[in-house]
Amino acid sequence: MSRVERSGAWDRTSIERQVASLGPWFHNLDLGGVKTAPNHFLGDYPALKWRQFAEAIPADLSGRTVLDIGCNAGFYSLEMKRRGADRVVGIDSDETYLAQARFAADVCGADIEFRQLSVYDVARLGERFDLVLFMGVLYHLRHPLLALDLVHEHVAGDLLLFQTMLRGSSEIEPVEQDYPFTERELFERPGASRLHFIEHRFADDPTNWWVPNAACAEAMLRSAGFEILARPEEEVWLCRRQARPEWSGAVYPACSD
Repeated sequence: MSRVERSGAWDRTSIERQVASLGPWFHNLDLGGVKTAPNHFLGDYPALKWRQFAEAIPADLSGRTVLDIGCNAGFYSLEMKRRGADRVVGIDSDETYLAQARFAADVCGADIEFRQLSVYDVARLGERFDLVLFMGVLYHLRHPLLALDLVHEHVAGDLLLFQTMLRGSSEIEPVEQDYPFTERELFERPGASRLHFIEHRFADDPTNWWVPNAACAEAMLRSAGFEILARPEEEVWLCRRQARPEWSGAVYPACSD
């Protein structure tokens, strides 16, 4: 992450003290020269990953609204504000992350609203956003397709930037509209859609529940009503909201508008 300008209310010593107080951090932010997670096991994360797909998002977001679902310490929220987004809202179910995000935004002098909400609660926001970020959240959910349905139903206005951890084959098998009940061979193909369930732990994280392969990630996005526009990075898709397929079933809770 590029260094951000301080608001003037924080000196280096006070930033260092607050970073230590709010730790540990998952996002390695550079706050006035102070790194929040300098020894991150993934390196300079998520800046290292962001640089691989940053060009997928318009450089000028003036006049646009952004929702960052699962915002963690606010790295992507800050990046969207840096690009001039008119309104940025970050939500997370973890108040520890939100405290980090609010502090980081204050140090940066960034006007960002952070709220403690789960992805399952997005209807409570009562508005749609020009751009929704749904980054690194899907595999932490026990009900991932429901989450995508709710994002489509209640908050996605136009674009969705989606990222998920992937495992399994990178091949993507073409999908037919229907298959006979007797079909078996399809399910053995490497590029068939697969969603892997983690019963206990993965990477020592009890919140890792489901990990799709690439074919499954794309199938879930389409099923929830998102047209895939681009795949700028292996784990990242840029999508546009469209009408959900008629056969995609009911969404709970039902749309009220």
